[in-house]
Amino acid sequence: MPDETQSSPPPAPDTPPPPRPSLLRRHWGKLTLLTIVLVPLIGMALWVGVAFTYTYSEGTRTGYVQKLSRKGWLCKTWEGELAMTTVPGTAPQIFNFSVRNDSVAQEIQKIAGSQVSLFYKEHRGVPTSCFGETAYFVDGVRGTK
Repeated sequence: MPDETQSSPPPAPDTPPPPRPSLLRRHWGKLTLLTIVLVPLIGMALWVGVAFTYTYSEGTRTGYVQKLSRKGWLCKTWEGELAMTTVPGTAPQIFNFSVRNDSVAQEIQKIAGSQVSLFYKEHRGVPTSCFGETAYFVDGVRGTK
């Protein structure tokens, strides 16, 4: 048993622990990777949102649907051609269009072969062809007589 009457050694001087790196320095690699990934994704989402919010033009085209097919590797859209002619026997002018809504595409298929009027909106500046190969998006159809 140690003798309590003995004096204990003087306490060691308190040395502060080394300063801890700042939060930014500790997570610099994670923040850089996050910035490299998130900033382009947010930018692309904003660009798509603006491109589909604002309509450059809208109108109606009348003619005969020549082609309507579902295309795309990942993003499936309906792509079609409308043959517009003023007088039978003349060379038609072709109007290429995209349809994003399956129910509108089904309506177009039902009345294909007869004259149709397609209601479209033009969205310029859509960043990729994933949303449609053309700038003209059909959102309504009506058979004409």
